[in-house]
Amino acid sequence: MANISQNIKFLRKKKGLTQQQFANQLGIKRSLVGAYEEERAEPKYELLKQLAIFFDISIDDFINETIDEKWAPKPKGNPANLRVLSISVDKEDNENIEMVPLKASAGYLNGYADPEYVSQLPKLYLPMFKQGTYRGFEIKGDSMLPLQSGTTIIGEYLENWADVKIGETYVIISKSDGVVYKRAGNKYKEGRNLKLVSDNPVYDPYEISADDVLEVWKAKAYISTHMPMPTPEPTMESLTTMMAQMQRSIANLNHKEVN
Repeated sequence: MANISQNIKFLRKKKGLTQQQFANQLGIKRSLVGAYEEERAEPKYELLKQLAIFFDISIDDFINETIDEKWAPKPKGNPANLRVLSISVDKEDNENIEMVPLKASAGYLNGYADPEYVSQLPKLYLPMFKQGTYRGFEIKGDSMLPLQSGTTIIGEYLENWADVKIGETYVIISKSDGVVYKRAGNKYKEGRNLKLVSDNPVYDPYEISADDVLEVWKAKAYISTHMPMPTPEPTMESLTTMMAQMQRSIANLNHKEVN
């Protein structure tokens, strides 16, 4: 909170604005500006976004950095430019696993960095996930079969997007697509599109802009009410195919031995 208060005061004065002039431009009361600068109150998330736009800096820098004459913003793609993540904790100060059901997916895009919004999400405790920060996302559609629509993916927060690995699955939060669960088709790189691949071959891979990404969660587990179906009995057709494959394998082995 000290950073926010100091930063508001410094940036306001740098623009040559009085508290009243500043309040007028933001559409708030002058008394609120005084309360923010004196650490008697803290701006809500929506106002933080407005302040960041007004001063042309990122919300991350506005909250985490001490902005003064010596301060300079980090390059946009620098992994050291940590992203803001709102979490909630239980009575023993352990991080909760917040759940984002389908009906809350749209609201998550606006409230993902708002502590008040996150604190109101349903909570889950899984003893096997004690280290790290996790969140559950309910997915929809059949693009990731055999995982069914309605499955909840437990994702671990990925702070450095450069750690995205090709072929592994992630919950990607983006401005254009919202909440999606896909495989990574390439490495994350600032200014480069991120390729997203479905497990269901009916769906073609597609790309989104790296600048469009808000959060990345590495899939660690899933919860589903759909129980696995029993393995089907082999048919004459499947047995014939298996025999043909075995014959080809034996023929290849014999060919190598002759050579």
